Amino acid sequence: MAQGAVPLSGIGDKVEKIRIQKMIADSGVCSRRKAEELISRGRVKVNGHPVKLGDKCGYKDLITIDGERLNIPKKKSFRYIMLNKPRGYVTTVSDELDRRCVMDLLDDVEDRVYPVGRLDRNSEGLLLFTNDGEFANSIMHPSRHISKTYRVTVRPDINDEQLVQLSEGVVIDGKKTLPATVIVKDSDTEAKRVVLLITIKEGRNRQIRKMCEAVGLEVARLRRTSIGPIKLGMLKPGTYRDLTAEELRAIRNAIGKEK
Repeated sequence: MAQGAVPLSGIGDKVEKIRIQKMIADSGVCSRRKAEELISRGRVKVNGHPVKLGDKCGYKDLITIDGERLNIPKKKSFRYIMLNKPRGYVTTVSDELDRRCVMDLLDDVEDRVYPVGRLDRNSEGLLLFTNDGEFANSIMHPSRHISKTYRVTVRPDINDEQLVQLSEGVVIDGKKTLPATVIVKDSDTEAKRVVLLITIKEGRNRQIRKMCEAVGLEVARLRRTSIGPIKLGMLKPGTYRDLTAEELRAIRNAIGKEK
């Protein structure tokens, strides 16, 4: 065996070999992209040997991350959950500042799931969770252009020029946003506030807030109402449910992964 090669299951085994980053993602520990980062940093070993991107393994192989054994279920059992995130929660699995985390709202979920994308602490609405790393990566990947719709309350008012700017794209963090759909849902001139429905097809950091700030609008409230065909509906704040079979088929169609 060549030096540095990974000793995987025997040649006579008929066990399917899959890429190691996919195996890690399927375990629910992290996304596929994060798994690739762990491999590139040399933190992953298979059967005691360092691996590189592109290496494959089987279910009989021993995978470790920073020396800790990874439990790979032989039979994949994935969960797909939607949560109505309230304001005041950070979208992390744990927080070093001891702030409330979205995982606190899923403390009775036995499967090890993690959030798909994020909503900032002061935002609310639809947030997906899964232990299917490939599914999560497909939704978050920029090339998929999965639409996300937000109900945004802004102050003080909005004019036609600002609407056009938001629709055509504005420069945030040195790069112009993709065209968006912007609809005025409600306007209260006395209260000096406007409710907008904004649909974007990318997921940059704090994108909606930065877009509004770029055209001189203050965001008073931001709630995500849909991700692709998945709609928040009447789900109460702080509660969750599993996606239905119909919702799963719809979102897989949207990301080009019909199963």
